[in-house]
Amino acid sequence: MKINKVILFGLLIGGAGMLFSSCSDYLDEEKNFKNLQTEDKIFTDKDFTEQWLSYCYANLLGDNMEMGHTNNNVTNFSDDIVFNEGNNGVRYQQYKLGQYESITTQAWARSYDGIRQASVLIQDIDKNTKFTEEERTDIKGQARFLRAYFYWLLLRHYGPCPILPDNGADYTKSYDELSLPRSTYDQVTDYIANQMVQAAKELPATRSTTQIARPTKGAALAVRAKVYLYDASPLANGNKDEADFVDDKGNPLINQTYDESKWARAAAAALDVINLKQYSLYVAYKKISSDYAYPSTITPPYNAEYSNKNFPDGWTDIDPFESYRAIFDGDVLAAQDPELIFTRGVNDADNDGNSGNGITALVLHALPSSAGGYNCHGLTQKQCDAYDMADGTSFDRDEAPKEFTSNSNLAEHPYDHLGNGVWMEYANREPRFYASVAFNGCVWPCASARDANFRNRQLWYYRGQADGRSNSSERWIPTGIGMMKFVNPNDCNTDNGSVTPKAEPTIRYADILLMYAEALNELTQNYQISSWDGSATYSIKRDVEEMRRGVKPVRMRAGVPDYDDATYASQSAFRIKLKHERQVEFMGENQRYYDLRRWKDAPKEEGEQVYGCNTLMTAGHAELYYVPVRVPDLQCAFSHKMYFWPILKEELKRDNKLTQAPGWKSYE
Repeated sequence: MKINKVILFGLLIGGAGMLFSSCSDYLDEEKNFKNLQTEDKIFTDKDFTEQWLSYCYANLLGDNMEMGHTNNNVTNFSDDIVFNEGNNGVRYQQYKLGQYESITTQAWARSYDGIRQASVLIQDIDKNTKFTEEERTDIKGQARFLRAYFYWLLLRHYGPCPILPDNGADYTKSYDELSLPRSTYDQVTDYIANQMVQAAKELPATRSTTQIARPTKGAALAVRAKVYLYDASPLANGNKDEADFVDDKGNPLINQTYDESKWARAAAAALDVINLKQYSLYVAYKKISSDYAYPSTITPPYNAEYSNKNFPDGWTDIDPFESYRAIFDGDVLAAQDPELIFTRGVNDADNDGNSGNGITALVLHALPSSAGGYNCHGLTQKQCDAYDMADGTSFDRDEAPKEFTSNSNLAEHPYDHLGNGVWMEYANREPRFYASVAFNGCVWPCASARDANFRNRQLWYYRGQADGRSNSSERWIPTGIGMMKFVNPNDCNTDNGSVTPKAEPTIRYADILLMYAEALNELTQNYQISSWDGSATYSIKRDVEEMRRGVKPVRMRAGVPDYDDATYASQSAFRIKLKHERQVEFMGENQRYYDLRRWKDAPKEEGEQVYGCNTLMTAGHAELYYVPVRVPDLQCAFSHKMYFWPILKEELKRDNKLTQAPGWKSYE
């Protein structure tokens, strides 16, 4: 039977999913499906078919999550976020020193298990007459999206990977015949892109609130744009440093010749999403409030060009701080967020279906001990310093006042809501800083706490304080700089408090806009490229106004000025600014790790030692706390092999044509 062929292939390529997990295990499917014997039984029953589809989605859990606990999401921690759980940072050092074999992951197995299941569904859904033709088309589109998305996760993580036959494997063939080599990076890219185009034709433009975590036409096109951007980036485009990444015949898997047209293709794909005219950046409008948890709008410093214009041409009518904070902290529901292109919902489960490893876990690890949190996720000094000043100029430590906020210097920091005793380096920063950084002396609202004594507390990371460095516990932030992003004003894990659920912002419209600008910047010629459906032809070139179309709305929403003309005129200057913008805008969204690799910036950025505040200092030596010091417990290094993750021994044994990524043990 056809289904048996596909299952056999899953055992060969994605076998670990059958051995170690989970809700995607076929034996569990048999157990749950009761009397499940044949493919006709599965795909002529409406409930069984829907269950099969749900198992496809289940493979997006655990090690395939984007944001959450370090158990499943170590790639969410790059040179921006640190963690201290796991024997006082031992796990962090294993990860940052490239000891990936010590941090085993089921991402490879889960992805191929999902690919197998999606392929079966695509083949057999038309048998089910219990669904309408429209419903069958939608299910097929979802399955096609998921199959391509799993390949995208594999490509980003492991590099070029085997592409399985869409119709499954012939079980009558020998083991050697069933083995598959890696496809090239370009081949995997083209496969994903083509599948996403077909999925876009099958998927609806919008979803109801109850189906918000299912893909749409826009989601398919957005993933296609992102895949093309990665294919155009230095890691995959003419990268001679990866000449030793080869298939079983010794052929390079990554293109050795640079092709500028790939950037044009990526720009056109991003424009496809923009031209849907379905998405926009979320903004919260200006307000007056006496509530600390939801403070009055902080007006950015006056700018002659932007202060008197409404969004997206300026910021006079919006609250930049709340506009950014609310899309992550759960205050804006996924169904109400015009910026959210694709989400996997709360997605708070590990490989075995147990809850507690999603964004909620990320928040719990960021919350201070005084709020019932684990107090061990924080930011690097580099990330803290990356946030601009309120007027959009770069932060410069040498120019920052060396004093603390007080009633006497309120006029010197009018663009924030800082309490007294805060180091002035944290004053007058852009709104995204206050939505993202839990600096020493910031106020944690904890509004869900029953007792008012737990609410609106100014907390400190000085040694000797409740949330400061401790020799008897690993629950302290090694850099002395906490993480506020994803934390809701109501979030509290003590005194009957609660943590607000948050949907994973897997793909945001802000990403599409910045991708569009980035791709256009790399062009020196004009390219004619068809739209995704062939209905239009785009003229794609380095057009400054189009680049502004991508960058300016993101900057306006953040309450900071757009780049000046000189920056837009210079390819190199714009590239630097664009990279910086992505570092700030997408902190904590599992983008930085992969951005640094696709840009080939990881050796420099991730190879640098981690700096933070001097957490040995008590409040009695407060000034010395803010002198940046290297954090000895957080060692870092970067070697060439860390561009891609290794394939585990068990997987290599199942496929004798599968080659290991460069630098990792092949187990021959």
